Amino acid sequence: MYVGGKEFVLRLNTSSYQIIENYTLTADPQECEEDPCENVITVIEELDGKMFVCGTNGQRPQCRTLQSAAQNYSLERYDGLGISPLIHSQNSLSLTVEGDLYAAAPMNSDGSSLQFRRKAGTRTHVWMYNSWVLEPTFIGASWVKREDDPDNEKIYVFFREKNSDTNPDAEHFISRVARVCKVDEGGSKRFFQNMWTTFIKARLVCGFPDESLYFNRLQDIYVLHDHDNWNNSRVYAIFTSSWNYTAICIYTIGMIEDVFENSTFKGYDKEIPTPRPGKCVKNTKNLPLATVNVVRDYPEMANWVHSVHYKAPFYVSTYNYTKIAVDRVRGADNSTYNVLILATDSGKIHKVLEAGSKPIVISETQLESNSTVQSIKLDSNKRKLVVGFLDSIVTVDLQKCDHSSSCEDCVLAQDPYCAWSTTAAKCTATALGYIQNVTTGSPKVCPSRDIQSRIKREAGPLCSVHSVPLDVPFYLSCPIDSYHAEYSWKHKDHAYPCLQMKSHCLHLIPSLTLEHYGNYQCVSREQGYAKVVKQYQLQCTTTTATAEIENTQKKSNSLNNASQSVPQVVWLTLGLLLAAVER
Repeated sequence: MYVGGKEFVLRLNTSSYQIIENYTLTADPQECEEDPCENVITVIEELDGKMFVCGTNGQRPQCRTLQSAAQNYSLERYDGLGISPLIHSQNSLSLTVEGDLYAAAPMNSDGSSLQFRRKAGTRTHVWMYNSWVLEPTFIGASWVKREDDPDNEKIYVFFREKNSDTNPDAEHFISRVARVCKVDEGGSKRFFQNMWTTFIKARLVCGFPDESLYFNRLQDIYVLHDHDNWNNSRVYAIFTSSWNYTAICIYTIGMIEDVFENSTFKGYDKEIPTPRPGKCVKNTKNLPLATVNVVRDYPEMANWVHSVHYKAPFYVSTYNYTKIAVDRVRGADNSTYNVLILATDSGKIHKVLEAGSKPIVISETQLESNSTVQSIKLDSNKRKLVVGFLDSIVTVDLQKCDHSSSCEDCVLAQDPYCAWSTTAAKCTATALGYIQNVTTGSPKVCPSRDIQSRIKREAGPLCSVHSVPLDVPFYLSCPIDSYHAEYSWKHKDHAYPCLQMKSHCLHLIPSLTLEHYGNYQCVSREQGYAKVVKQYQLQCTTTTATAEIENTQKKSNSLNNASQSVPQVVWLTLGLLLAAVER
């Protein structure tokens, strides 16, 4: 793994995350346009078997090729304008495809002249026509391979742009997917030379069409490739709205292609020329003028690209998600399940199971940094997630399963990464034949337990004893370890509903009387399975001073007991950019 920051690139061992090589890439003071003269690394890509890195270089972007440790880094330098932004915080993206580099980066320090280009490699350098997009923000790009038809392969570009409709009621932004053909070499010398001749775009719709309510700001995408059938490759996209909700919508490449291949062109009312605008041909320099003119003047599809679930997003949340990855996990039943891994602006990682059309939140992990997650890289083989912040990176174990102490708890989580091992008598990383029920989460698949373990389980957790004086307010707290269970408090013969506060279940007693003393149990119930999560014993004390001290200690202990456990993480003080490279 390569990590870039200000004037350095680190090569890390992905088993231990130790630094193997440290490349120093300082800016050249004689070339810098602005002070401070810094070279912030913004692009790390594998190109022709070498690591190709680019940085801001004092607002004169420059690229280099990293070599082995013996050679350190190459002195050969390349112009990085249009590949790296001039200022590291500006919008940009990059993608390598069979020895070619595709990139989007501003050409000016004010962020203007932002286009998607093929900028380096063996093929012709091509760029966009200025009128095709309006103040875009590029989100991601993906190459979808077609093993049986490589000449018809496309590069898909996802972005949002400013709405050209100035009506006060119109949305400010429109989310888009565009495509270009991999074989596009631009037009002839007389017309559209070095311009994309196959660029077409369509609107991505995420929301509630029946109510005309849409999430319009595309934030991140992840393409889960289906190597057996490219049509079934899925695009998972994060959208935000003006009412502070986030939505996840899912599309297939086949659905996107259907719009590009069959929709009319917005604003174009004449007969569609042959070959159809946007169609891949082996020699784009020989395309008829009529075909290229439609691409130039009417690149937008009239039809919209709707999500797989059409009438509503797959998942809607009040969390502000910033990054997404999707892992395909093989369960104990040998079936495969898709798990969405979502990062928030407050340093949380959520795992969400795609159970048909229903999202199931599996877990939440709060990382030690509470800041916005800048980037994530999924290591599916090791079941690890590498999370990048502005000044550090952290690794998350996706198959951390020790939060479940019983078979029932393990199965109820519906986590395809985890299953119950009867041999080891614990919840552990999934293996074929282990006990698991990802589809329904029903604990009925668990075997009956021996008498001693059943007694131990039914006895519940240790009881926390507190001495509290009369006539004082008091509250009890227990952690919520399942998003799908119902929680309540049991006291004597009475049951009280749970006051849920984020990740805790509270029971408030405004003023203690004699009848409030005794044993309290926090009970969770899910799919017919009930368990005691937390127990308290309240005792009366008559010494006011002692009572106040104990009540203060009790409150502190309650908060400590209710706090969620955070998985162990590995911290490295590094930089801004993560790049995973398959060897």
